Amino acid sequence: MNADQLEKARSAPGFIAALDQSGGSTPKALQLYGVAADAYANEAEMFDLVHKMRARIITDAAFQGEKILAAILFENTMEREIGGMPTAKYLWEQKNVIPILKVDKGLAEEADGVQMMKPNPGLEKLLERAGARGIFGTKMRSVIKLADARGIENVAAQQFETAATIIDHGLVPIIEPEVDIHSPQKAEAESLLREQLLARLAALGAERRVILKLTLPEQANFYAGCMEQPACLRVAALSGGYSREESCRRLAQNRGMIASFSRALTEGLSAAQSDAEFTATLAASIDAIAAASAS
Repeated sequence: MNADQLEKARSAPGFIAALDQSGGSTPKALQLYGVAADAYANEAEMFDLVHKMRARIITDAAFQGEKILAAILFENTMEREIGGMPTAKYLWEQKNVIPILKVDKGLAEEADGVQMMKPNPGLEKLLERAGARGIFGTKMRSVIKLADARGIENVAAQQFETAATIIDHGLVPIIEPEVDIHSPQKAEAESLLREQLLARLAALGAERRVILKLTLPEQANFYAGCMEQPACLRVAALSGGYSREESCRRLAQNRGMIASFSRALTEGLSAAQSDAEFTATLAASIDAIAAASAS
């Protein structure tokens, strides 16, 4: 593990840029960017276009490590190059941004009010490739829709069990049990989730570190206790469908929580923008998110 990256992840200001749209979410991301579905004929062309979008963001002058702590990549992006360098290498050496890899294979069908992660039999080989390519950590997402105690316990168990495998491979896992912002039981689900997180963080101890990525809570500073656990390197917030304005408003109410936004980060960016327009839009987004993360 890179000691400089570990120290930056632990204590540096900034936020995590989520640039990890997968095959299922890429068409929507491209559409929001102004690239219609008829612009590509197959999946390969689609991934070429989304890589072009991500490369434009990452190489932009506004995208720098002073305000951006880390960037989460899709596996396809990790395997490609930016500026003639492997993406992870470019991020760290040219931008001082920590590279993180999305490692889950998507969501299973809903059961007990949650969607757990699909089975991931190739995880260990992926982790070996990630380590060889200079990846610092990983991210994996589950979704909680209802305040079902058994379902939430199952999500937490799966997340922390998978995290143990990731830690054993020398990487830092981002645990993301997202609570659906549209859940009719959002606050209740957050209470059940916090119980699970606190218990499992305490069991990890100080030597095995994780980052939490959580939905912006209904109650300000709701996850402060998690931040106090030695195993918790950082607590990040996902935007979860909130607008950038609403995401930043909620984030600013939670001391010590930093952003890890995807749609809220790229909101307003368009393939049709000139370089100057693109930079201005991206810089305004980064400034707003960094300011909310510094609260």
